[in-house]
Amino acid sequence: MLNTEQEALVNHGGLKGIIMCRYRAKYALIFLLLATSGLMFLLRNILTLKLGWQNSSRAAFAQMRPAPPYRAHTFCSHLGPEPTPDEALEDRYLLKAIAWPELPARPAPVPLNQTSDPVHSLFTVLPSKGQKEWHVGDQLEALVHMHDFQGSPKRYGGDFLVARLHSPDLGAGVAGKVVDHLNGSYSALFPLLWGGSAQVQITMVHSSEAVAVLQRLREERPNRVFFKSLFRSGELSETTTCIPCLPLNYPQPPLCNYTNLHTGEPWYCLKPELLSCDTRINHAMGGYENPLYTNQEALLFQSRINIKVIIHTSGPDRINVLPQKIDETELESSTIKAEPDKYTPSGYYYQGTWRPLCGTSVRQFNDSSSITQCLTGKVIHMYGDSTMRQWFEYLSAFIPDFNLHRTKNVGPLMAVDFKNNILMNYRCHGPPIRILPVSTSELRYVADELDGLAGGPDTVVVFSIWAHFTSFPIEVYIRRMRHIRQALVRLLDRGPGTLVIIRSANFVAMDQTTSKHSSDWFSLQIDTVLRTMFKGLGVVFVDAWEMTLAYHSPHNIHPPPPIIKNMVDLILSHVCPDKKKS
Repeated sequence: MLNTEQEALVNHGGLKGIIMCRYRAKYALIFLLLATSGLMFLLRNILTLKLGWQNSSRAAFAQMRPAPPYRAHTFCSHLGPEPTPDEALEDRYLLKAIAWPELPARPAPVPLNQTSDPVHSLFTVLPSKGQKEWHVGDQLEALVHMHDFQGSPKRYGGDFLVARLHSPDLGAGVAGKVVDHLNGSYSALFPLLWGGSAQVQITMVHSSEAVAVLQRLREERPNRVFFKSLFRSGELSETTTCIPCLPLNYPQPPLCNYTNLHTGEPWYCLKPELLSCDTRINHAMGGYENPLYTNQEALLFQSRINIKVIIHTSGPDRINVLPQKIDETELESSTIKAEPDKYTPSGYYYQGTWRPLCGTSVRQFNDSSSITQCLTGKVIHMYGDSTMRQWFEYLSAFIPDFNLHRTKNVGPLMAVDFKNNILMNYRCHGPPIRILPVSTSELRYVADELDGLAGGPDTVVVFSIWAHFTSFPIEVYIRRMRHIRQALVRLLDRGPGTLVIIRSANFVAMDQTTSKHSSDWFSLQIDTVLRTMFKGLGVVFVDAWEMTLAYHSPHNIHPPPPIIKNMVDLILSHVCPDKKKS
């Protein structure tokens, strides 16, 4: 039994306990409300994030992050493995081979009226040397005098001119050689290869001032064509910009490095914000940087004014070519020595048929039976861009197409004739390549593909790689061709008798927009590098440059069917040469 004092203490303690329990219940309720609110807020954010990424996945390409403003702050030319001393020496030699005349020093920008104007410029057909008549076997020379828009003579060189001699009625044409005298005058040289009436045509592709702008763009804006890749993991996806030339701005943005482990070919994408680099699933064309020209520079690239405009003559532009002189035709061809100052093209058209001047006898493959007979037992590997795919598509009309369920423009593509043991395939080259979305698993470098071939007398390797490299510094192309050349040497060592055919660049349709990244001047530089690097390797060149210049149709990156047929007839004539004339 408790006394009064003990009872008071008990009552006091019980009251305190009751009060504390009430406070605990109150705080627990508040804590529960706060926790519930926080959980609901977190769930709401997760749901919002999920829905946002679902929407992003549905329109991934439309929501691509904008291309970064790299401008001149890039590092492109010397990425990849350090060149050996021999490679560095070759680099200097190649750069010297494509060196272009520089403009004289003067305040910039140059006013349009002081730049080359094809309308005010003129050419003159020079008289035949030592005789009054032209004969087959002679060389024709035309002298070009360039003037500006004010009619004043130009005093320096550097204009990009092309020339051809043609006879439309005979289906004949040949590319001329243009020699820059560096004083505003140029010589166009033509071999006279057929008799009859022939017409001289000289075209200004770009003025010297426009070429200077193209040179600046190539070196200072190498990422003016950019690419994109889609990254995906589960329901999350991101699309970022991809480039072969690193930005130099500091700090650099986070990058994913996709440099080829075998060749060292560099390739980079901006790192996704939330996904890892190994979630990249495709490669695609991104877009073009704009603007690239200043207002004054844009005036140098105007269709029908100073892009691919014909230069007129100050006199007759036609000559009549007589048959070759009798005393010359009686000489054995082996005793006729080529004159050092005479220009010899790779071939010419006559009656619509390409006739090479390298000694190859071209056969006509006009039906499936002749093509099948030629390719029986052969394996043909084609690599490159869409200009190579044109050859595959032409031949696949005669060889059954094996559907690999791939996009036509991307590939890989295959044609198989089981009865005649013919296998033909096509694969696009590795990046840079302006193309529809292609899976990264299908991106292959040509050098890697060549290293996977056994080779041999029944193997034909054909490639055309140029159109997607025109916007990048020339060192990027040199590096790619060097790796391919090394792989070809290895292939020829382990598979003697392998036939290697290389298709050169060709002329394209041009306007102010396409000139920025696909000008014929860029292609000319690339073509010169290509021929120089593969000279002496025993490969066959198909001179698409001259074949498109000499032909009468408008220029197009994808030449018309008659030119493609002539190209295919030429390569098949190398695959199965005429034994009677060999």
